[in-house]
Amino acid sequence: MQKKNFYVTTPIYYPSGKLHIGHTYTTVAADVLARFKRFQGYDVKFLTGTDEHGEKIQKTAIKEGKTEIEFLDEQIAAIKRLWEKLDISYDDFIRTTEPRHTKIIQKIFTKLYEQGDIYKGEYEGRYCTPCESFWTESQLLEGNKCPDCGRDTYVVKEESYFFRLSKYEDRLKELFKDDSFCSPMSSRNEMVSNFLNKGLEDLSVTRTSFDWGIKVPFDEKHVIYVWIDALCNYITALGYMTENDEEFKKYWPANIQLVGKEIVRFHTIIWPALLMALDLPIPNKVFGNGWILFDEDKMSKSKGNVVYPEPLIDKYGVDAFKYFLLREFSFGQDASYTNRKFISRINSDLANDLGNLVSRTVAMVEKYCDATIPEAKVATDFDKQLIEQAKESREIFETEMDKLQYHEAIEGIWKLVRRTNKYIDETEPWVLAKDESKKEVLDTVLYNLCESIRIIASLISPIMEITSNKIFDTLGIEKNSELTNWEGTATFGLLKAGIKVKKSEVLFPRLDVEKEVEELEELFSDKPKEKPLVHKEEITIDDFDKIELRTGIIEKCEKHPKADKLLVFQVKIGPETRQIVSGVAQWYKPEDLVGKEVTVVCNLKPVKLRGINSEGMLLFAGEDGEQLIPMCAKGAKNGSTVR
Repeated sequence: MQKKNFYVTTPIYYPSGKLHIGHTYTTVAADVLARFKRFQGYDVKFLTGTDEHGEKIQKTAIKEGKTEIEFLDEQIAAIKRLWEKLDISYDDFIRTTEPRHTKIIQKIFTKLYEQGDIYKGEYEGRYCTPCESFWTESQLLEGNKCPDCGRDTYVVKEESYFFRLSKYEDRLKELFKDDSFCSPMSSRNEMVSNFLNKGLEDLSVTRTSFDWGIKVPFDEKHVIYVWIDALCNYITALGYMTENDEEFKKYWPANIQLVGKEIVRFHTIIWPALLMALDLPIPNKVFGNGWILFDEDKMSKSKGNVVYPEPLIDKYGVDAFKYFLLREFSFGQDASYTNRKFISRINSDLANDLGNLVSRTVAMVEKYCDATIPEAKVATDFDKQLIEQAKESREIFETEMDKLQYHEAIEGIWKLVRRTNKYIDETEPWVLAKDESKKEVLDTVLYNLCESIRIIASLISPIMEITSNKIFDTLGIEKNSELTNWEGTATFGLLKAGIKVKKSEVLFPRLDVEKEVEELEELFSDKPKEKPLVHKEEITIDDFDKIELRTGIIEKCEKHPKADKLLVFQVKIGPETRQIVSGVAQWYKPEDLVGKEVTVVCNLKPVKLRGINSEGMLLFAGEDGEQLIPMCAKGAKNGSTVR
């Protein structure tokens, strides 16, 4: 039977710095959806990539003294390393600087121009460089601020080509009558009320004030506006308008396009209008995901509350990271991250529920059945409930995954996890093992536990592949078999008796919440960690009493004639004046210290330092390499004892 096709895309990322967990959220969701559809047997195409043109890229590259491509190559390499660490299973990664993209964008622009959907005029309006967005006066925030990022916009007045967006207003309104096109409902309502109902203006689609972009083929002083360029990657990656367009015919229109909520407008208004102009089908669904906040506040480098995925993955594993993102938050809504939530979720769900279930079951099979999965021979009062829960969990998982309600899909699996743990408590295998007449009942219980765990491991595989494979290995199950595929989750009882189980490492060790939270707070803090003080050998009060400390005033200070690091001081201490040499010349000019109050070690044995006699020591405070500060007892009488 021919496989059904499934095309899923994420927005192509703008390479403007290190990606935090909010940036990765949408890509992780797309990856899990792609894995789920492959699991179900679909022929999946999963696209991601990078949006590499525009004024901001050019300015940043110039600032760093690099060419645009040099700057971009470094950024894209970092993004790809992150996707590799996250085990993102994309089928294609497109860069908008690639010839396969730029050539087709020029063809698309020319086609739209020749059919009258693009025309030449003059643009004057507000532009936000970081967002690469034009805004009308009615859309701006107070003070002419960008409605997306809140930064300043500036007036752009230049010759421009325009796309007849207004021409497609009625068709777009008709499109939005279908509630399934733009989700969630909050995004759909925002697009209708804030944009469609206010009327659409034609869109400026070229710039002349910078040249880092795809040139208009028939007017090369113009570069094509980034959103025409970037949006069309979804079809250029499939070979649209090329001789090799089999993938375009196969996968377009996209089944689902996942985007961040800040770019829903471009993907549900400009993008479908472009497709309408090209006489191409509209994507089945565009889903706008929310932001991950840090303790209810938007993540921002300037606020010092950014959480990056790499340290979390290195410390707790990629499966725990993916599980938390998709289990803790409701996809499509803003969500709040805290370190405590992260650690608590690992402990409660992964260590206590899943990890404990697997380790308990394997330990009992080893102890009571010589590490061999027994045969189910008789029914218990609780078997039916467990089997029914396995069936229900599969149905919930499939339904909620198709709705992109990842947290509900995972909750469906965890109903089976919790029910299986309860099954252990209900049947009490350790009690059955004490009664030889209950051997067949014990075997049945242990078989059902292993079979339930097999189904759980299969269902979690799109989300936690590493953990899933570890469980299969523990149960002695070969991967990519009928026992691990989607069809295999539909039938309880496929597991064959006689398979040897083997104890493996703990899936998720239980964590000390307070300790881990403290470590994570230090890890993500912008403040440098203070080094512990290093103390010298302890002395007694009698030792300290031998040191004579007195207050003094510096009357004269000169450079040492033979040593650049030394200064020669004349210090008035009560009725006497001492000459003292000190190595503070790198921090002070001689005239800066005259008149300063100081503390002097008066009973230090006199020494000669590079030929100059020194009769004591001045006390300064500071660490190695830091500016030293003279120690003084302000207000004390000159010559007083420091006690």
